[in-house]
Amino acid sequence: QEHAYPADELMPLTCRGRVRGQEPSRGDVDDALGKFSLTLIDTLDTLVVLNKTKEFEEAVKKVIKDVNLDNDIVVSVFETNIRVLGGLLGGHSVAIMLKEKGEYMQWYNGELLHMAKELGYKLLPAFNTTSGLPYPRVNLKFGVRHPEARTGTETDTCTACAGTLILEFAALSRFTGTSIFEEYARKALDFIWEKRQRSSNLVGVTINIHTGDWVRKDSGVGAGIDSYYEYLLKAYVLLGDDSFLERFNTHYDAIMRYISQPPLLLDVHIHKPMLNARTWMDSLLAFFPGLQVLKGDIRPAIETHEMLYQVIKKHNFLPEAFTTDFRVHWAQHPLRPEFAESTYFLYKATGDPYYLEVGKTLIENLNKYARVPCGFAAMKDVRTGSHEDRMDSFFLAEMFKYLYLLFADKEDMIFDIEDYIFTTEAHLLPLWLSTTNQTISKKNTTTEYTELDDSNFDWTCPNTQILFPNDPMFAQSIREPLKNVVDKSCPRGISRVEESLGSGPKPPLRARDFMASNPEHLEILKKMGVSLIHLKDGRVQLVQHAVQAASSLDAEDGLRFMQEMIELSSQQQKEQQLPPRAVQIVSHPFFGRVVLTAGPAQFGMDLSKHKAGTRGFVATIKPYNGCSEITNPEAVKEKIALMQRGQCMFAEKARNIQKAGAIGGIVIDDNEGSSSDTAPLFQMAGDGKNTDDITIPMLFLFNKEGNIILDAIREYEAVEVLLSDKAKDRATIFKGKMIPNYIIDSNLEMENMDQKLSENDSHKQNSEEATSASQDVGAVSAEPEEGENSDVTDPDSLAPAHADSDSVSISNQDSYVPGTDEASAPEPACTQRDHQPQEQKLETESNSKVNWDNKVQPMESILADWNEDIEAFEMMEKDEL
Repeated sequence: QEHAYPADELMPLTCRGRVRGQEPSRGDVDDALGKFSLTLIDTLDTLVVLNKTKEFEEAVKKVIKDVNLDNDIVVSVFETNIRVLGGLLGGHSVAIMLKEKGEYMQWYNGELLHMAKELGYKLLPAFNTTSGLPYPRVNLKFGVRHPEARTGTETDTCTACAGTLILEFAALSRFTGTSIFEEYARKALDFIWEKRQRSSNLVGVTINIHTGDWVRKDSGVGAGIDSYYEYLLKAYVLLGDDSFLERFNTHYDAIMRYISQPPLLLDVHIHKPMLNARTWMDSLLAFFPGLQVLKGDIRPAIETHEMLYQVIKKHNFLPEAFTTDFRVHWAQHPLRPEFAESTYFLYKATGDPYYLEVGKTLIENLNKYARVPCGFAAMKDVRTGSHEDRMDSFFLAEMFKYLYLLFADKEDMIFDIEDYIFTTEAHLLPLWLSTTNQTISKKNTTTEYTELDDSNFDWTCPNTQILFPNDPMFAQSIREPLKNVVDKSCPRGISRVEESLGSGPKPPLRARDFMASNPEHLEILKKMGVSLIHLKDGRVQLVQHAVQAASSLDAEDGLRFMQEMIELSSQQQKEQQLPPRAVQIVSHPFFGRVVLTAGPAQFGMDLSKHKAGTRGFVATIKPYNGCSEITNPEAVKEKIALMQRGQCMFAEKARNIQKAGAIGGIVIDDNEGSSSDTAPLFQMAGDGKNTDDITIPMLFLFNKEGNIILDAIREYEAVEVLLSDKAKDRATIFKGKMIPNYIIDSNLEMENMDQKLSENDSHKQNSEEATSASQDVGAVSAEPEEGENSDVTDPDSLAPAHADSDSVSISNQDSYVPGTDEASAPEPACTQRDHQPQEQKLETESNSKVNWDNKVQPMESILADWNEDIEAFEMMEKDEL
C-alpha cells in the first residue's frame, strides 16, 4: 500500500511498484500482471485470516473503486484465474461471512462477486477451441484471435494451466447461478482425462489445445502438472462429484507406482513409466505432501516433506530445482509457499510439534535472509544469499496465510477455517457451495476407471481428530531414517589426479606447458599450423590449418596439441571451478540488505577459508585501470580498491593495488550494460606466473552490478562493503557493533543474540566446509586485452573454462577432432552448482571454428530494470511455475 499501490506487485529492493510495460520484460512471468492491483486482490482473504478486518474492509473498498478489468493487456488464463478470480471469490466468501456476523461489511452488496463475474466472462473467449482446452493467454479487452488481441496463435498449454480452473469457475457458477463457467471448466478436465496415457494412467506436461496430442511426454507432480491433480481431489471435496474422486484415485495409483521413489518424486515418460525422464526435481512438487495428507496417505507425505526440509536446512530455502543427489540445479527461490502449505497440513494431521519447529525455521530464514527495507525479496541464488527485486503476490496470499494458520489456535480465528477449502492459491471457498445452484448434473463423462486395490482410498477425507490420536511418535518414526538423507547422498570430493594427456609420441609442445606470453611457444604453434586469434570481445580462438604447417609431422603435432587443449580445458574446468562470491553493502542506508553476486579470482585470498571475509570502505584508484603504479595510495590504503577491467592482466592489477596498501579489490567490467543476468559466471585467472605473492581478495562485478556501488559512492560518499564467500545475515555483520534499531527484526530478542550468532556461525562453518571445494564455473579470464605487458592471453585463460568471460574456440581445418561432452563435474558438496552439459563442437568446413560454451546460470542482480532469468524458464519450456 505504501510503496507499490496500485501496481500489480511490489519491487522490494527499489521500493516501488512493478507496472507492466514500465519495467523490462521478464518473459512469461509477466503474464500474471494485468494492471489490476494483483497483490491487493490476491491478499484480500489473507487479511481476514490474520484478523485484520478493518484493513480488509478498506482494501475491498479500494478494489471496488480503483480496479479496472477492461485493460488492453495479454494475461495468463491460469494465473489470472487462480490469483485474481480466486482472490475476488475468496474476498467475497469472507465478506459475506463477516456481514452475517453483523459487525463488519454491513454495506457490502456482492460487489466483489460482480467483478469476479465480469472477469469470468473476459476469460471465456480463451475456451474457443475444438477441444475445450483454453488458450494459455487472453487479452482482457479484446479476447482471443481478435486483430488487436495480440494472442490466440498458441498451440500448446500445460496440463495444470488447463486443469486448474474447476474450483474457481464452479464456485463462480454456484455463487451466481450462471452455469457456463462450470461447464467450460468441466469440459477441459474431461478432455485431459480422455487424453491420459491409458497404459500408465499418467498425463504429460504440455498438450496441443487443438489436437490433444501430448507435446511434452514426461510426467511428474511438479511444474506443469501439479495443480491438475490437486483440483481433481478438491473438486470432489467441494462439489461432491464422485467422478473427480475416481479420476484422482486412478492418477494417484499411477503416481505412487511410477513417480514416487521415496522420498523422491521423479518425472517419468508417460509411455515408458519405468524410465526416469530427468535426474532433478523442481520446488513446486513441495505441495504434494499436503495433497497426500488430504488424500489420507500420510507415510509418503512425511517422507517427502522430511527430504525437502533437509534440503532447506542445507540452503536456507528450497532451490527452484535440485538434483537427486541434492545439489542445486536452479539456484533461484521466489519465496514459494508450497513447502509451508505441506507443513501446515502435516501438523493438522499428526499434531506433531516437530512441524511447528519447521515453521519456526521458515520464519527465521525469511526474516534473516529475505527481509529487506520495503518487504521480502526473492532469492536470486540460495547459495550466495543474493536478492532479486521481486515479491510475487503469492507470497502474501499463501505464505503468510499458511504460516499464521500453522501457529494459530482456534480462538485466534474469527471464523472456522474447516468450513472452507483452499484453492491452489490458498483462497477460501465455502464448502456449502456443494449444495448451492447445482446446475451441472453429476454424471460420469468417462468410463473404464481402473479397478484399484488400495485400502488407502478409504481415507480420502481423513478426520484429523482421529487419524493419529495423541501419537506424534508415528511421524517421528517415519522421519528418523531420513534425517541425514541429504548429507549421505552428497558425493565426497575427488582428489585431483595428475594424468597423462593424449597418446602416442610426445609432441614438441604439450598443451599444459604452453605459455601464450612465450615467443618461442608462439613460434612452435605457427610451425604446427596453429594460430592464436584475439576477438574484439576479449575471447581467444585457437585455429589450426594443417596446410599451413611446416611439415606433415608438424601438422600431426598440431592436431595432438588441439586435442590436448580440449582435454586440458575440460579437466581444469572440473578441477579449478570456484563458487560465486558476494559483495554486500553494509554501510548506511543499506546495512547489509543489498547483496551483489561477484565472480571469484583464481589467486589471492580464498574467501571460503576466511569466514569473516574482508570488510572495508571502497575507493576508486588512479589510474582507474590499475595497470600501473597507483598514484593515489593515500586514498586506497586500508580500503577496498575499485578498478576497471581491461588493458592488463587481473593479477597485475591485484599486485598494484596490494602495493598501494589496499586490503581487497573489485574489478568492474568495462563492457557497458553487461549483467550477470545475461552473462555466465566469470572467474579471473592468473597471469601464468606464480601468484602466491597476492594475498588480498579480488572479486569481479559486471557493469550493472558495479554501477550499484559507484552510484552509492556518488550519493553517500563513504560506502563500506563486505567481501565474502556468501551473504551474511545482519546479526553476523554487526556482531560486536551497534545495530541500528530499525533494521533489527522484531522477532529477534537481543538477549539471545549471542546464542543465535553462535548457532549461525556453527551452521555457516559447516556450510563453508562444503562450499570450499570446487564449484561450477562459467568463465575464466586472464584479461587477454591489449596492453604493453601482454599481447596474448596466458594459458590459464585458455584452459580452465572460457577465455575472457565467454569461450575459447578451437578449430582444425583439415582434420576432424572429436569434441567431448562434459557431464556434470564431480562436486564434493551439496552446496555446489549443478553443471549443464558442456558441448564442444568441431566442424570440417574451411576455416570452421570449434566453440564450447559453458551454460551456467546467471548470478544475482538487484537493479530494477534487469531481466528475469529467462533461460531457466525456457528450460522448463514455458511450464507454469
